[in-house]
Amino acid sequence: MATVILVRHGRTTANATGVLTGRTPSVFLDDTGEEQAMRTGERLAAIPLAGIVSSPLERCVQTAEFAMQQQSKAAQLLIEPELSECDYGLWQGRKLQDLAAEELWKTVQSAPSAVTFPGGESMAGMQSRAVAAIRRHDAAIEAEHGAEAVWAAFSHGDIIKSVLADALGMHLDLFQRINVGPASASIVHYGSGAPRVYSINTDAGDLSWLAPGLKTTDAPVGGGAGH
Repeated sequence: MATVILVRHGRTTANATGVLTGRTPSVFLDDTGEEQAMRTGERLAAIPLAGIVSSPLERCVQTAEFAMQQQSKAAQLLIEPELSECDYGLWQGRKLQDLAAEELWKTVQSAPSAVTFPGGESMAGMQSRAVAAIRRHDAAIEAEHGAEAVWAAFSHGDIIKSVLADALGMHLDLFQRINVGPASASIVHYGSGAPRVYSINTDAGDLSWLAPGLKTTDAPVGGGAGH
């Protein structure tokens, strides 16, 4: 199968002020977020991306556009609603420090698979739709561009954490152990067997080794020679 680079959007004012943005419209990158997105776009410029897919929310589209501007060949942006932020329902727009006092907060931290946000969606449902969307696009890109194709998906923190947890074979209840920072890049290769996770939450480093694509092989005993 192909290889996907999971990119979280850059920082927004809501991130900086501790507000749970959710699906609130017209939330854009702040100056720091634009700088983060530009740096990530520079990292991705070394890879001829076979596809660029984004959540429909503005902050993700902005981050994706920074990457598109730095691709050597014109790339088309595909909007995928299933990669949109979790529907936090009545929690949306509230301060994180206030939400931390809610009884449900403890369950979000310790047993997210049991959480359904009031007036919103369940975290298990969020993971299910996100993983299905990533795997669907991955299969479609492989069918069109070959098994060594590399593509990028621009989404949100909890969405990317849930996809990584699935790729790592982790129960959703453990996904809070994963950190995904603004404009970070994580790499997953969906092979013929189990997925292979190559990196998590990186915000620096050369990615040109990905340009030729990754071949599906058995995991090297002892760790292998690296790229």
